[in-house]
Amino acid sequence: MAAEESERSRLPFEPNKKRPKPAKITSQAAVKTPETSQELKKPPYTKAEMAVPEVVSQRMIRRVAAFCGIPTFLGIASLVASYLLVTLAHIQLPPIAVLLVNMGLFGLGVLGITYGVLSASWDEERTGSWLGFSEFTTNWGRMAEVWRETRKKNV
Repeated sequence: MAAEESERSRLPFEPNKKRPKPAKITSQAAVKTPETSQELKKPPYTKAEMAVPEVVSQRMIRRVAAFCGIPTFLGIASLVASYLLVTLAHIQLPPIAVLLVNMGLFGLGVLGITYGVLSASWDEERTGSWLGFSEFTTNWGRMAEVWRETRKKNV
């Protein structure tokens, strides 16, 4: 009877069995001294050292607003323009064409977020170029290298 009630009160995605607890380590190597426990608790970097500088953050925001905002605005404008063409000018547009144009423009807007962040110069003193292609290649290379290092550590 109690088993039936526990089955009914259980959520659909909740597992049936409880996971076994991991075995405790009893070796001498697992015993921590006060010095090692302090070293383990201390993070390698402070939050201020890991934070993106304000100048770089503002630069990224401006670029994202431009590279994402313009295609997104054009996507919305194309919807309005296609509506006006159909209703006022009585021009029949294929719905698939309107769909593909909007998907393309909104897709460019999504890609603009990534490009805006990666095309900004991450160096505080240097503003970078207008389009930021050289900064993009540099920052993409940095990210790819970090991904490779993380993969090597996890394997």
